[in-house]
Amino acid sequence: MTSSPKAPAPDRERSYRSPAGIASGVLLLGLAAWLGGDALVRGEGRTPWLALAGLILVVPLVIAFTLRPAVWANDERLLVRNPFRTITLPWGCVQAVRAGYSNEVLAAGGKYQLWAIPVSLRARKAAARRQARAASEDPTGRTSATVSAGSLRAPSDQAVDDLRDLAERCSASPGAQGAPTVRWAYELLAPSAVGLVLLAVLLAVA
Repeated sequence: MTSSPKAPAPDRERSYRSPAGIASGVLLLGLAAWLGGDALVRGEGRTPWLALAGLILVVPLVIAFTLRPAVWANDERLLVRNPFRTITLPWGCVQAVRAGYSNEVLAAGGKYQLWAIPVSLRARKAAARRQARAASEDPTGRTSATVSAGSLRAPSDQAVDDLRDLAERCSASPGAQGAPTVRWAYELLAPSAVGLVLLAVLLAVA
């Protein structure tokens, strides 16, 4: 009696975030807490109310554009968390993952940017210099076949290559079929709208 072959184990979920975005978000939140907190505690007249309205408006926006963006990918789907939307894309509906001046996914006739994988032209130029140096240091010319791998690629381009390979490999999987789904981040949009209205009212009655 022979046992049936085991199905290959699914890949561990991959995650992508921008360290620079997270660092800048922490700094901006710290600055907002310092300035806004000082105005709330020491301000006089309408100043504390203006500071409160400004914090309610600004803090969700800072979180949305710096700390929130992330991308997760496994064998079944690509999950893209952008500033104000979370998009779930089964690999079966993904038409292309491409890198240009921004990284984006084409799926079911729509285009979705990958905010968590920002393009760095400086990193691309540095990678091109590394590739040229690696090729010049190989007298046999064999390096040119492998210079695009590993550390010789810009991090954002390598991430897009990984997602593109995953899309090509998993697009026909039965568990990777379906249509894109989009969820709006009302938990960030609502407080920002409240802060904007409150700030406008306070300025209007000045």
